[in-house]
Amino acid sequence: MSYSVGQVAAFAGVTVRTLHHYDEIGLLLPGERSHAGHRRYGEDDLDRLQQILFYRELGFPLEEVAALLDDPDADPQEHLRRQHDLLTGRIGRLQEMAAAVEHAMEARRMNVRLTPEEKFEVFGDFDPDAYAAEAEERWGGTDAYKESQRRAAAYTKDDWKRLTAEFDALHRAMADLLAQGLPADSEAAMDVAEEHRRFISGTYYDCPYEMHSGLGEMYVTDERFTATYEAIRPGLAVYMRDAMLANAVRHL
Repeated sequence: MSYSVGQVAAFAGVTVRTLHHYDEIGLLLPGERSHAGHRRYGEDDLDRLQQILFYRELGFPLEEVAALLDDPDADPQEHLRRQHDLLTGRIGRLQEMAAAVEHAMEARRMNVRLTPEEKFEVFGDFDPDAYAAEAEERWGGTDAYKESQRRAAAYTKDDWKRLTAEFDALHRAMADLLAQGLPADSEAAMDVAEEHRRFISGTYYDCPYEMHSGLGEMYVTDERFTATYEAIRPGLAVYMRDAMLANAVRHL
């Protein structure tokens, strides 16, 4: 079976223009052409594309990707071993930073009043103060920002540790649903999204459904939020956004 360039683009989540470029530079040549001269990709082509996209995701330039894939001494099993080594070296670092990144952004937005030692204990080695200016510029004039600062001023270190653990648990629950293959608009996913909204309302600021769905959109459009959720589980940022939107639609 072979597939058109449009079908492959849809499968892989890339643009048709990208596939054309890969063809032009000799990185991914379609296995066959139709009678009209259109590109057709077979299973081997899809396997190679998967390898290309993997290395690109890890930051390899196209020239190095081509050299790796065209190495006559390398076999598919060796590529898998190399990828496994690269991933295991990266996953641990990302997981350690993931929660700290989001906690730092949330903390700075709420002007957490902790000592440097307490911040390190609660949030790890990511400094919440790095987001102070941006947080005030983006949200400083809003009622939600003022309310979050008022509440945050009363929280102790133990409060923040407890709240951090509860928020992490919600994210893990959503990641588990994604791993199970449940759609974002399933009852289970929407229920977790509702718990997420209520947690924000009860902890930080009143978060109506319109605001909550807007927050979900930020998880996708702000690359720092996206990186945080993608480190928990690939695809989680979009899954969270879609579940939060579906939950809002369910209640409005």
